[in-house]
Amino acid sequence: MHITASVFINDDEPGLHHDYEVWLEKLAPHEPVSQYRHNGYEDNADAHLKRQIMGREVVVAITEGQLDFGTWEQIFYGEFDGRRKKRVLVKIIGE
Repeated sequence: MHITASVFINDDEPGLHHDYEVWLEKLAPHEPVSQYRHNGYEDNADAHLKRQIMGREVVVAITEGQLDFGTWEQIFYGEFDGRRKKRVLVKIIGE
């Protein structure tokens, strides 16, 4: 993964997806880019902050071959700066 992408677990509901986008943009607005000291080479400081809030990894228990999730939960990949290729690493630890 790149430092400006996120993996997280939450409910798969369109209204919630929209609410996250609005909320994250309020917390770390992209514009004006001059508000951030990181910006210069790339204007992506907001993407770094959004990733920090949403997290970079998840741990999921598996019981009898099934992910232990709530009814609506899923794993999501959050993309906050789409300028480069990303990858997702999945590790399975156990018996």
